[in-house]
Amino acid sequence: MSRKKKIRTGKLIPDVKYGDLQAAKFINYIMKCGKRSIAEQIFYDAIDIMNEKKKAEGLELFKKALKNTAPLLEVKSKRVGGATFQVPMDVSEKRKFALASRWILAASRKRTGSSMSRRLSSELLDASNNEGTAIKKKDDTHRMAEANKAFAHYK
Repeated sequence: MSRKKKIRTGKLIPDVKYGDLQAAKFINYIMKCGKRSIAEQIFYDAIDIMNEKKKAEGLELFKKALKNTAPLLEVKSKRVGGATFQVPMDVSEKRKFALASRWILAASRKRTGSSMSRRLSSELLDASNNEGTAIKKKDDTHRMAEANKAFAHYK
């Protein structure tokens, strides 16, 4: 049992434009060096670009992309005796959002192209269509968990 205190998290304020908590949290992931206004501009521009490209609601595409990218299983190292096993574990809802957001942002930062908002919108559109680098990362994670399901009894 851990002796550390439980971490208190602050209240999250919904984003200004859409009033959505997931969007606010995603903007926090985009933010670097405390530059919230730039992160908000990147996110809102990406949503607007998605609106123009798909002629659909950009926020709904964003949520669909997060849902498609969120992993169901992941592997964690567990030491049993002298050996270390990769044990597949279920992923909590908070961690699903965190991993999906992280993977989408990493994939969009790796893309070559013009602005970050364009790269982010492209990655979100790909993720909402179940393709792209972030979806490949999710599939790799699931494949690793599937390969190590023999060690599931070590949970």
